Amino acid sequence: MLQSAFFRKYLLPGFVLQSMVIAGGYGTGRELVEFFLKFGAIGGLLGMWLVSVVIWCAVCAVTFDLARLRRAYDYRTFSRELLGPFWWLYEICYLIMMLIILSVIAAAAGSIVQQLFSAPYFVGVVLIMVAVGFLVLKGTSLVERVLSLWSLVLYAVYIVFLIACVSKFGDDIASGLKQGDIKPGWLVGGLKYAAYNLGMLPVVLFAVRHIERRKEAFIAGVLAGPITMLPGFFFYLTMVGRYPAIVSETVPSVFLLEELGSRLFLFVFQIMLLGTLVETGTGMIHAFNERLATALEEKGRKLAAGVRPVGAVVLLLLAAIVAQVGLENLIANGYGTATYGFWIVFLIPVLTIGVYKIATIKEPAPAK
Repeated sequence: MLQSAFFRKYLLPGFVLQSMVIAGGYGTGRELVEFFLKFGAIGGLLGMWLVSVVIWCAVCAVTFDLARLRRAYDYRTFSRELLGPFWWLYEICYLIMMLIILSVIAAAAGSIVQQLFSAPYFVGVVLIMVAVGFLVLKGTSLVERVLSLWSLVLYAVYIVFLIACVSKFGDDIASGLKQGDIKPGWLVGGLKYAAYNLGMLPVVLFAVRHIERRKEAFIAGVLAGPITMLPGFFFYLTMVGRYPAIVSETVPSVFLLEELGSRLFLFVFQIMLLGTLVETGTGMIHAFNERLATALEEKGRKLAAGVRPVGAVVLLLLAAIVAQVGLENLIANGYGTATYGFWIVFLIPVLTIGVYKIATIKEPAPAK
């Protein structure tokens, strides 16, 4: 299935985007509380589906088609097409975000391995370095397959998680939904969540190479929104059963897992999260490598295969150091700045300049 033309054209971009969103988007559940659930059980659903998903679908459709028209399958080429001489503004935002997210990934991997296996913290950091280094060494084809496959695993775990929670406190979930709680702010929450995650969209463009026609780009874009959000939606429903108490929980996923009282599922869930960290780290570093490869190709040179894993290890090592010496301050200041930067250098330009370009650019000649 993963190698079928239908999957690669219409579903692959959405699954790769979902791989990029999970670690920062809803892995802990805290993000779903902050942007959705705190506005009420129904208010959160309105923000999720009527705002965030709709914006994701529109931006993905335009981005995928513009990338197809210009054959811009790495973020540097795409941002040059979108922003012209100011393309480097996107790269600054991306590099800041990449360092922050990789720092979070390194710290989280160390903690998860330490909790699960009572191993030293650094073992988890080394493990994720090896896994990411191996995947980026093998190149785009393997990265696409692994990210897609693990996304399917993630779907399965979240569905089982939802079923377990429904069996445990399904009446509370139904009651929370029936109350129809809607608080002011759900619209802004949905807008923020959409922009908060869409800054990474140009990173997944290596998965758009299989799209050949505008219709395919638009369908893939419309499907990408729901594909990316569904696991978060499943998670959200479980949290409704413990609303409003769960709003004050720092890590809602841990709170719910303790409610279930299953050691086996706690282990499986942590392994799934560890895999998502590898997914996100691989996707970000692979996108950076593709940017380097394209820049070298323009100069008639080729990126040496050994540079890919070495670069991955260096970036993750740097991120691990940052995580130890200043992660909290980096997240508090740099993350917010980069997010607002993405509004300016990606989200708004795509919905203005991007729309204009796909309406006026002539279809390219078929690739030979």
